Amino acid sequence: MPTLYLTEEYALVRRESEDCLLVQIPERQGKDGEPSTPARKERVPLLKVDEVVVLGEITLTASAIHLLLERDIEITFLSHYGQFKGRLSPPFSKNAALRLAQYRAHQDMTTRCELARRFVIGKLSNQRQRLLRANRTSQQQEISRSIKQLTDLIADLASLSVSVSQPSGMKPLASGDQRIEGTPLETILGMEGAGSAAYFRSFGALLHDQKQWPFPGRVKRPPTDPVNALLSFGYSLLTNKIAGAIQLVGFDHFVGYLHSSFYGRPSLALDLVEEFRPVIVDSVVLTMLNKRIVTSNDFVVELGAYRLKDESRKVFFTQLEERLNEEIQHPLFGYRTSYRRCLELQTRLLAKTLTGEIDAYPPLLIK
Repeated sequence: MPTLYLTEEYALVRRESEDCLLVQIPERQGKDGEPSTPARKERVPLLKVDEVVVLGEITLTASAIHLLLERDIEITFLSHYGQFKGRLSPPFSKNAALRLAQYRAHQDMTTRCELARRFVIGKLSNQRQRLLRANRTSQQQEISRSIKQLTDLIADLASLSVSVSQPSGMKPLASGDQRIEGTPLETILGMEGAGSAAYFRSFGALLHDQKQWPFPGRVKRPPTDPVNALLSFGYSLLTNKIAGAIQLVGFDHFVGYLHSSFYGRPSLALDLVEEFRPVIVDSVVLTMLNKRIVTSNDFVVELGAYRLKDESRKVFFTQLEERLNEEIQHPLFGYRTSYRRCLELQTRLLAKTLTGEIDAYPPLLIK
């Protein structure tokens, strides 16, 4: 498995050798005070690891961290509930020219709007394709209406003028970003919101058992039902994987185009993840629910928010990794490759766009 998920609370991860980690998992106590599971040790050869994701209270020794960084393996830290906390990465890319091009494009509102438009076209096109696939047999009017709305929005985006004459002397906001009021970016954001609303209005119809899995629409913070809990958890994990590709290519995580660049927000990762959400995470969630890989007993409710139980999260990780490893014929290059590789390819295509090697960023459009 390319990604090592560390989920056992209070585990200790040590360096055992030059190519192996040792994970020491403590004894688990039952409710009555008796041990429910004994302590155990797991050896993890680094030959099988490309990334480490740490969830919750888990300790990595300094020597284990050094070994991972020496092997160019990123370490992502999430809370017990899957919220991003931080990342340890190998030395930053030396590609200063790419980051300068990234900053110039951000300050040029016409270029920024053009990139934002393409990110949104990719997202809405892949959402539309997911609905089309689901509606081939059912022919539900609700889904057909959403498909029609997405089709119209994509056409409107394709014809939208993004040319902006920026007044001389116009300065960025204190946050470092620019004002978007009255610019095409404001329109693009509105169309993205309308498209997502249309998509999620029909998302519940894609679930085979809608009584067991009622879906009130997209609810993010906190997720108030199991379906939204799975979507939010998956989107968080996928954004972290995109951030790893961004680090590899040499971008600045925090300067984006569709998403405003505010302090601490990984805006570029949020931009690039958009076209992959319906392709990877939504597919995993629908598979898990429609094939009954999870049941209502796999969730817990805390203060009105739903989340997967610890053991069930491992099932989600497995499903996500299987989807990332699934191969498709790349629509631009024509060869077969995995979705995992596509994350990096799209990031590199953005880099080639910003450095002038290609004319325009091509979003990944799934057939």
